[in-house]
Order: sequence, then C-alpha cells, then structure tokens
Amino acid sequence: MNLFLYLLTVLIWGTTWIAIKLQLGVVAIPVSIFYRFALAGLLLFVTLLAMRKLQKLDRRGHWLCVGQGLCLFCLNFLCFYSATQWIPSGLVSVVFSAATLWNALNARIWFGTRISPRIMVAGALGFCGLVLLFWPELAGQEASHETLLGLGFALLGTLCFSTGNMLSSLQQRAGIRPLTGNAYSMLYGAAILLAGCVVAGLPFGFDSSPAYVGALLYLAVLGSVVGFTAYLTLVGRMGPARAAYCTVLFPVVALSISTVVEGYRWTPYAFAGLALVMLGNLLVFTKWSPFSKRGVAGRIA
Repeated sequence: MNLFLYLLTVLIWGTTWIAIKLQLGVVAIPVSIFYRFALAGLLLFVTLLAMRKLQKLDRRGHWLCVGQGLCLFCLNFLCFYSATQWIPSGLVSVVFSAATLWNALNARIWFGTRISPRIMVAGALGFCGLVLLFWPELAGQEASHETLLGLGFALLGTLCFSTGNMLSSLQQRAGIRPLTGNAYSMLYGAAILLAGCVVAGLPFGFDSSPAYVGALLYLAVLGSVVGFTAYLTLVGRMGPARAAYCTVLFPVVALSISTVVEGYRWTPYAFAGLALVMLGNLLVFTKWSPFSKRGVAGRIA
C-alpha cells in the first residue's frame, strides 16, 4: 500500500505542472489558487458528508486544520509561485527537494523522532541529483538581489510545506483521518486566500476556456483531493521524512514528460542526477543501507 500511495503521489504531482502552466495568464495567481482549493475542499467535504464519513472535530482539531490550511494550502503555494517570478523553476525544485531533510529535522523537534542517517543520506543524494538535473539552468543564474529574493521565497515555501506535514501528523495522532483533515484544511486555506485577495484588491475574473477549466478540475480533483490525501496518508504511515522524498522524485517525472512535450534534452549531468535520485529512492524504500555491513536490498516497505 505504501508503494502504491507513493507512486500515485509522484505521478500526480509530476504532471500538475502542465495544468499550472495552463492557468497562467488571465486570472491572477492567488485567485487561481483560491479557486483550486475552494473547489477541492467543497468536493471533498460534500462527498464525505454524503457518505457519512466526515468526522466531527473539536476545537483543537479545527485549529490544527486552520494551521494546515494556512501552511499547506495557502502560504506554501503563494511562496513557490512568487519564487518562480525571480528564479528558474529548476532552482525552486532543488530548494523544495530539501523538504526531506526539513521534515526529518522538524519531526525531531516536534515529536522527538530519531533522525535516521539513512534518510538524511537519501535526502542529500536526492538534493545533489536535482542539482545535476537542473545544472544548465542553475549555472546560468547570476547572483543578485532578485536571486536571493527568489531563494528566500522558495525556502519559506519549503518550511511552510514541512510545517503542514507536522500538523497533519498531529491530526492523525489525534484520530483525524486524512480525508476529513484535508476537507477542513482546504476550506480554511481557501478562506484565508479569499480574505487576502479581497484585501489586496485582486479582481476575481475567470477564464472560461476549456484549457483553464480543464486545468482547474485536474488540479482540484487529482492534484489536490487525490494527491494530497495520498501524500498525507503516507506521512501518517511512513513518517514525514520518508514521505517527503516524493518532492525529489516528482521533478524527475516532470522532466520526463517535458522530454516529449517541450523537447527537454538529457545531458550526462542529467543522467548522473537521475542515478543519484534513484539511489536515494532505494535508501528510502528498502532496507538496504550504506551503514549496513551486508548492504543488500531488502523488502519494499
């Protein structure tokens, strides 16, 4: 089950960039994000209510969902969208790949979970692998005030993502199932986005073109309801550090699709980076470890 959820998350999040790209243009970015999570939250909430699967939350449960909505379904996306205005998307992906390391550190701070050397090595390998994959893009990036600003937004977005993971862990430890937690959190996140858009005076326009509407539905249903539920279920089952390795692998899926759609060219650097990412994946999902005397691969978790 863990492997299925992991692959599902990677495949979905590895393709959402196409839908996000189709949304750019007519509608303001924060408004598009609001549409996405308002629709996703309503669909999930109504479905759970109709199936009588929606849990009742106490005051603490609601506050945990408010926190997760703010971090995971609001600030996280605003930061990454802002970062791409200043630095290449490849550099944003490299910064985001550090979520594995941040989750391991935060799990230690929040829950006292021992930091596994194997997971830290896997995260470092994945980070180095993405650096090589995006090396042509990174090598041409000049150090400037704009670069530092973009890196700051990307780092803040990664920290928000990691904090949202910790809040999801708290929810699940309190007996709140991921579907219920996501339904409330997405609606709270959408409400915060709505308030922010109103204060900022952003126009609530809508693009009725098939491309925009199709992208919105894909992002809301698959990218949000299915993708985040699968990922946060992994957080509860595997722990935040191992689950966050998705953030390393889904840019590889995106690049593979870009090979066909946009003519991305694989270089020796890219192949070396892919090898490091897959080695990190081996460390995350098997019992093989460089710290083991035998160092042989074990059973998939």
